Amino acid sequence: MNNNLKVVIRVDASLAMGGGHVMRCLTLAEVLKENGADIEFICRKHEGNLIDKIRKSGFHVFELELLAGQRCDNKLFHSHWLGVTQQQDTKDCINILQQIEVDWLVVDHYGIDEDWQKNLKEYCNKLMAIDDLADRKHQCDMLLDQTFGRQRQDYQELVPKSCKLLLGSQYALLRPEFAKWRQYSIERRKHPVFRQLLINMGSVDADNVTEQIVKEIETCDLPNDINITVVMGSSAPHLESVKEIVGILPYKSEVKVDVDNMAEIMANADMAIGAAGATTWERCCLGLPTIQIVIAKNQSVIAKLLARKDAIKFLQDMGQLASMIKNPTSWMKSITNVAKQISDGLGSKRVASKIIDKKI
Repeated sequence: MNNNLKVVIRVDASLAMGGGHVMRCLTLAEVLKENGADIEFICRKHEGNLIDKIRKSGFHVFELELLAGQRCDNKLFHSHWLGVTQQQDTKDCINILQQIEVDWLVVDHYGIDEDWQKNLKEYCNKLMAIDDLADRKHQCDMLLDQTFGRQRQDYQELVPKSCKLLLGSQYALLRPEFAKWRQYSIERRKHPVFRQLLINMGSVDADNVTEQIVKEIETCDLPNDINITVVMGSSAPHLESVKEIVGILPYKSEVKVDVDNMAEIMANADMAIGAAGATTWERCCLGLPTIQIVIAKNQSVIAKLLARKDAIKFLQDMGQLASMIKNPTSWMKSITNVAKQISDGLGSKRVASKIIDKKI
């Protein structure tokens, strides 16, 4: 008989929601697996899903069908991200979970709230929610919100009193490689230079912000010896057009696709232009000076907070890029000194230890 901790993770990726939720859940899954847990995923087959990536990472995935013409709820701001009603998703997940004994059910989905969780709690020993929004009620035993500056009162009316809260960027779900590269990355920034520019607007970048940035960079006054690296995912709908425009830049430039060494790439970059999503905590961990762009409404609050703390430069108007990127060594060191304090790269281990802890 297998007595290993059994964890099932309900998470999706799509062109609309990007891949950040799946990537952070994969990070958690890998740390739990290292500690002897058995992990399985439940994912719906949205366009732009990352089911193959999860499988290639060594985990079993239960697939949920996405049928044309399916009705969605309108209760939550992100209800449409689920692709079906919560009631339908509940039924689909129960059909899977009633066949297995689950110690922890982890759900990371903006389209799911207490309605789904109440029903699924019958089919697991403990339920954990991963959230960033604090905009809906949860019925869970533990909740993770890795947002910098998140406070207990933000969830006071949204979770049961018995719910254990893991709040703040100390719990950021970063892959172990970021902790590994942290010291090297911070050390090399003591004397800032600007020769390596990284552009990464997420794996999908459905709104093609990357191309807007590259076009703006064409007009900027950059050092002649600058190296520009653009990182994207193979599911990005505008990948080919980005490759085309990067290819005609008057600087040494390349587009990298589906990289497996992001921490190394970030550690060797002198500056990044990036989205205000989950990669925020990766860049902070490495002290990477960043010009940050909001590509989703829920990212605005955290971007403004980080800018007030001088942990990033917040680009609200693409026309400001030229002035921000001109002679950036004047502000890069101070950004590094603040950013590196926000995340130390050990959040995944902290969260995993809470899941493994039998006392919760």
